[in-house]
Amino acid sequence: MHDLMGHVRRAGIRLMPLLAGCALLAGLLPACLVRADDVGLTCAASDHVERTRFTVEVEGNGPDVVLIPGLSTPGAVWDATVRQLVPDHRVHRIELRGFVDGNPGPNASGPVLEPFVDELAVYLKECGLEQPALIGHSMGGLAALMVGVRAPELPGRIMVVDAAPFIGPLFNPPAATVEQIEPMAAQLRAGLEAMAKLPLPQAMQGPVDDPGEKSQAGTLSNTPEGRTLIAGWMRHVDRRVVGRVLYDVMRTDLRPELARIRVPVTLLYAQDDRQRSIEKARADFEPQYAGVSRFHAVQVPDSYHFLMLDQPAAFAREVAAFLRSSGTEPPTRPKE
Repeated sequence: MHDLMGHVRRAGIRLMPLLAGCALLAGLLPACLVRADDVGLTCAASDHVERTRFTVEVEGNGPDVVLIPGLSTPGAVWDATVRQLVPDHRVHRIELRGFVDGNPGPNASGPVLEPFVDELAVYLKECGLEQPALIGHSMGGLAALMVGVRAPELPGRIMVVDAAPFIGPLFNPPAATVEQIEPMAAQLRAGLEAMAKLPLPQAMQGPVDDPGEKSQAGTLSNTPEGRTLIAGWMRHVDRRVVGRVLYDVMRTDLRPELARIRVPVTLLYAQDDRQRSIEKARADFEPQYAGVSRFHAVQVPDSYHFLMLDQPAAFAREVAAFLRSSGTEPPTRPKE
């Protein structure tokens, strides 16, 4: 997952973009700083919040929107979305420890995804966020769904960006189970942990340039700008954390629990003929959400996994429509 996802086909096995990010791996604090033990309403009004598993940058005023990035991805992936929303929303930009700086904290060992989701739910509650909108990309989308399942009273609505409740059906065979893909998950985790002991390859040092369409970043974004950003982000991740989160994601199947989600769920998912057809993209994602009672799906053409980078105008329109929607009917969009 950053994440989590590229659409990789090798040896007859197709990896969802949520996983592709793993293949890429080979200042001053704001004046107002609040730590995990300083909870209460003040934390939601602060510029910077430090939790055990993640940090939060808070900007703007208005209804709360929580932005959760995907595997190996910093909060910077939401820069354009933050600029769009801060005039009339309070935006909480999450960063998982180990995806940005050199301080992974407890994320460097043991399970990560479940503890992260648990602490995120605590943040929403302790900081007094009222029915916040959760927007998550890749692994962040799975995390948003997990909050909706584990603490259904907390979110007001959920947007999932290019993620599925279970990665298994994106493999061959599509009926894969957690038990069937667990050996691959363990192998990927071990490989990334081994890579963490090695120095950064020479090719990943120096200025960041567009790595090209045939690079691993080229499976995640179809634009030079997007590929360059992704290639730069991947230099700064802690591979131990990436391996552990990836393992957790591959072993998570939320499909049987989706009925517990009480709020509307909007899915945005990527489609580009160079990776998969319209029909294949729809079949990969939409059926997995059958358990959600209020569900709306939007396919975003001419985009790869980081669709907010590939189609920023379309993504901005969908976010605006999602936040305007009452949840009783599909979001309405302004005429172009």
